[in-house]
Amino acid sequence: MAANNNSDPILDEGGEGGVKHEAVGEAGEGKGGGGAAATQAPAAMLPRSGSRPQLDLSGAAIHGNLEDRNPTILLPNQSDDISHLALDIGGSLIKLVYFSRHAEHSSEDKRKLSTKRRLGMLNGGRRSYPVLGGRLHFVKFETGKLNECLDFISSKQLHRGGVDSPSWRSGAQPDNIVIKATGGGAFKYADLFKERLGVSLEKEDEMDCLVAGANFLLKSIRHEAFTHMDGQKEYVQIDQNDLFPFLLVNVGSGVSIIKVDGHGKFQRVSGTNVGGGTYWGLGRLMTKCKSFDELLELSQRGDNSTIDMLVGDIYGGLDYSKIGLSASTIASSFGKTISDDKELSDYRPEDISLSLLRMISYNIGQISYLNALRYGLKRIFFGGFFIRGHAYTMDTISFAVNFWSKGEAKAMFLRHEGFLGALGAFMSYEKHGLDDLRIHHLVERFPMGAPYISWMEKFVQKGTQITAPVPVGFPVTTGMGGFERPTAKGDILRSDASAALNVGVLHLVPTLDVFPLLEDPKMYEPNTIDLDLNEYKYWFKILSDHLPDLVDKAVASEGGTDDAKRRGDAFAHAFSAHLARLMEEPAAYGKFGLANLLELREECLREFQFVDAYVSIKQRENEASLAVLPDLLMELDSMNEEARLLALIEGVLAANIFDWGSRACIDDFDMFKKRMLADKKGQPYKRALLFVDNSGADVVLGMIPLARELLRNGTEVVLVANSLPALNDVTANELPGIVAEAAKHCGILRKAAEAGGLIFDAMAGIQDDLKDEPVSVPLMVVENGCGSPCIDFRQVSSELAAAAKDADLLILEGMGRSLHTNLNARFKCDTLKLAMVKNQRLAEKLFNGNIYDCICKFEPVHLT
Repeated sequence: MAANNNSDPILDEGGEGGVKHEAVGEAGEGKGGGGAAATQAPAAMLPRSGSRPQLDLSGAAIHGNLEDRNPTILLPNQSDDISHLALDIGGSLIKLVYFSRHAEHSSEDKRKLSTKRRLGMLNGGRRSYPVLGGRLHFVKFETGKLNECLDFISSKQLHRGGVDSPSWRSGAQPDNIVIKATGGGAFKYADLFKERLGVSLEKEDEMDCLVAGANFLLKSIRHEAFTHMDGQKEYVQIDQNDLFPFLLVNVGSGVSIIKVDGHGKFQRVSGTNVGGGTYWGLGRLMTKCKSFDELLELSQRGDNSTIDMLVGDIYGGLDYSKIGLSASTIASSFGKTISDDKELSDYRPEDISLSLLRMISYNIGQISYLNALRYGLKRIFFGGFFIRGHAYTMDTISFAVNFWSKGEAKAMFLRHEGFLGALGAFMSYEKHGLDDLRIHHLVERFPMGAPYISWMEKFVQKGTQITAPVPVGFPVTTGMGGFERPTAKGDILRSDASAALNVGVLHLVPTLDVFPLLEDPKMYEPNTIDLDLNEYKYWFKILSDHLPDLVDKAVASEGGTDDAKRRGDAFAHAFSAHLARLMEEPAAYGKFGLANLLELREECLREFQFVDAYVSIKQRENEASLAVLPDLLMELDSMNEEARLLALIEGVLAANIFDWGSRACIDDFDMFKKRMLADKKGQPYKRALLFVDNSGADVVLGMIPLARELLRNGTEVVLVANSLPALNDVTANELPGIVAEAAKHCGILRKAAEAGGLIFDAMAGIQDDLKDEPVSVPLMVVENGCGSPCIDFRQVSSELAAAAKDADLLILEGMGRSLHTNLNARFKCDTLKLAMVKNQRLAEKLFNGNIYDCICKFEPVHLT
């Protein structure tokens, strides 16, 4: 009987689950019966690299109905272009996993063009717009028909990144293309892949890939694992904190049984050479079937009772109830053929196929359970192409496990059972995959049952890894963008250097326009404070003290090369010379305010080819802030409308991140709240222009949540950012990528960014949770035409001027745009000015206040 097979073992088991003989089958399809036990050390965590494409598994889900086999897996939050192809080349089958965007339009698609036409501008082509989302596809070929696989890869240009990849569209021909592959065929057919496709196969360890693929599916994909008993499929919800250890049984040509203890931690504890290859080989000899699938199909019409000896045959049609065996239980596979006076041709191929299938499946189930019992495991996952979603195979294996465990252990199956090795190879590109998977799970959700950690606490923890976006103490504050006074000394700089720079002329766009919403352009003066002699002395000292630190950051942004050091020294000399000249002759460059002085510094940096001195700091700040954004949005959504609006304004001012005991020296919040919640009820603002300031917490945890609230109320939102870098200010080129990352965790932002042409959502119309949502108002980005911490509304980009024509709300945020400049400016629409005063002298001069006081200045159009 199948549950009591007393035949001699073919393999000699020995040691701690070890197997003495070499593998008979192939690892990619079951790894055969033999093979030495291999204990893997935990994989080392690799640091994330901003320059390397990352695989984003957050939100990964199956696309298709619950009955589909090998369905496409959606990666809704994938933003980087990643390697598109991996192979598991076995002795019988080739399994192929590839990634596609399925984006039918380039970054200048019709949605973006329609958005630009609505704004009346078509000159934003310098910005690149991220594509969000993609899919993993699963395809198999018979190894004997390898040319069909090669033709498929070539037709879709998968070895070059796919026909929807930037490199393919540009016509670039990459050299030295490498494809990840596992299985014995990765060695056997390497030359053929090189000859036909011009690619090299980089071989990955088969067991590593098998376990990595299984871990990915079990950790990331809902509705991946299921049980199958008596023809009934039931999906299993996996508790990610209680997944390990488990037993993985991969049934390919042979069978490998692996105890998995964690990511990269596993041991092959057993196996058998009686597997899928056995079934296919014997079945082919006995039935003349031409394919494995044909043999399986035959079994569905078979009756094994004509061939197998059943318990009922021995006990006169009765059950052997004392030991729990029903009359239909197999006592001996093929047992009836002993006494029958028949030839092979006298038996129906359908019956032979079913008898073979049950014999092998029962034994696989029994051996698997015995290994689970040996290690005290309750969960057994079965994979490999032997199963192929075949109901009778799964029922037979499940029966054996259930029978021998007396219902204590469960046989579970995977929808992508045959692609574990190929998936593992796909994960191995650039050694990301499961390392990043752990990162994404830490970011995306908390473990079940874990204590709640607020987004604030998490951000403060991450803040120790980055340069703080705001000062952390009173004595060392410069007020220049909120950074601490530098400690770097630098070399003694000569004061005799000179350079002729065109102050205030950036030449960023063909034309610079007057901002159309200025109430009176002729009377407009951007600078809040005129620089008299005392002010000159104060700000010159601030800028001079800050100079060595700025040079250090600028040189570091260029990799610290000798050339960068030379240019850094030259910049310091030139800027010091400018300051010296202005001290001697304040009118040397005409009327000169603080905004002009700050702009002079940025132009001087660009003159010496320092494009973005704070680029690495901004990247770290953005990453830390984006990590806690989902928790902040969840907290905001739990509030009522009034409390949420207050929290959003405080968030922009950063008063809810660090408690500095700040007060509001100008507080018009109640007036703004009345306008937002009462006066505008049922009549939201049509379009809001949000002038953003710093990277990191400022834009991610402040302005983006505020923009989201406006979008929720039906207001179009245009984020206005610098055309060129200035200190740690975010730029218009950087914003689409930041918004794309934020949109991964928020349907409101995702739909609005797609509607505004800010991202291309490859998942649009596919994901169930996005299908029925109404069309969103757009979220857009425009550049302001300058590269300074301040803004002069007499000179803005034509893109911003066009976007302003239908705007009825302006929000100016940050010291540069709403304090140093424009505090007294008047506009033709409602205006909200938000800033924290991060300079004691400025606080005293403007408001008779203190450092870290805040302004929330609301100016309704009817009052201006």
